[in-house]
Amino acid sequence: MIVQIVLLAAVLAALVMFVRRRHGVHMQAGKRVGLIAFAALNVYAVLQPDRLTEVANRLGVGRGTDLVLYLLVVAFIFGMLNFYLRFREIDRRFTELTRTLAIREAEIVNAERHLTATRPVAVTVPAGADDRVATAPTRPTL
Repeated sequence: MIVQIVLLAAVLAALVMFVRRRHGVHMQAGKRVGLIAFAALNVYAVLQPDRLTEVANRLGVGRGTDLVLYLLVVAFIFGMLNFYLRFREIDRRFTELTRTLAIREAEIVNAERHLTATRPVAVTVPAGADDRVATAPTRPTL
């Protein structure tokens, strides 16, 4: 009985933390719905462990705890995939920003040395990054 109270409090705390935006945790609506459904399944498993075993038997799994473990493995894989994809996108943006800044710095230094014309040229940001257009000095023609 005490373990059930502790587990329910932990699920409730996790829900409150992830549903509210106060702590900087931003999630898409579909992910929020999935998290709430998963939390509801956990509450059901804590309150009705015998019924969970019946559901597991219908699905071809021996015990309810095994079913919860399998679902946790699948949720972990989805979470790691989501983390990897977000990290890869952030890394791509950071690389693009670094390249842009390096080129800009070189153009500024060249302009200060009077090696380039100062006529601005439109530089478009890669597709999907941002819709704004930046301007940069032209490159020297030799």
